[in-house]
Amino acid sequence: MSEQTIVGAAILGILEGLTEFIPVSSTGHILLAGHFMGFQSTGKVFEVVIQLGAILAILSVYFARLWDMLIKLPSDRATQTFVLGILIAFLPAAVIGAMAHGFIKEVLFESPMLICIMLILGGFILLWVDRRAVEPKYTDAAAFPLSVYFRIGLFQCLAMIPGTSRSGATIVGALLMGADKRSAAEFSFFLAMPTMAGAFVYDLYQNRDILSANDLPIIATGFVFAFISAVVVVRKLLDFVSRRGFAPFAYWRLLVGTVGLVALLVWG
Repeated sequence: MSEQTIVGAAILGILEGLTEFIPVSSTGHILLAGHFMGFQSTGKVFEVVIQLGAILAILSVYFARLWDMLIKLPSDRATQTFVLGILIAFLPAAVIGAMAHGFIKEVLFESPMLICIMLILGGFILLWVDRRAVEPKYTDAAAFPLSVYFRIGLFQCLAMIPGTSRSGATIVGALLMGADKRSAAEFSFFLAMPTMAGAFVYDLYQNRDILSANDLPIIATGFVFAFISAVVVVRKLLDFVSRRGFAPFAYWRLLVGTVGLVALLVWG
């Protein structure tokens, strides 16, 4: 294990934390950066497992609210409905992700050109949705109808394609279902918890036989840097979205996708 590999893991960890909860595709960014850096991980496990750092970041920031929900869950109907809504939204991605795991990791994760195309396409879609002048029906992420939670969960399945963005797909789905920008972003936080935790556990289990002790320092480095950078993003994102909307992220997607596409065409 070289110093260069540790530095690469730190860079990718920071990138994971900065991009996981914004609609720009953290996986797309990490896979593209890893491609051009020549960073290779065993079974592409690193790119999934370091998401644990981002999961713990959001758990730490939302700890008080999650604890309050846990206390209220046995008796409060609104809390029960919200938790049920999160589980309903999580279910489609859990089923499809398990069924298509091999194809996603072995084919889609190995297609940097596809990632760039999805970044660009998603950028245009996000820009269009952000500019729609529609009066929102819902302003509280904890009070969407169950049918809306389910449809947002279907949108999340689009994120199986790297470059699409899990948060981007859920945010766009929520906006199209009538949520305002802040509640759409906040629900993507809550839905991230079971989705990312499920992907982490499943991927670790699938690759348990090929991982070794040599992989641990690299994964640990990525995890720590992902946690630190994700905490910053989670604390600032909702206020940023309330003021600026999602257009800045759309333009960033277009820039990264275009630069990546040109780089692939020139250097491969």
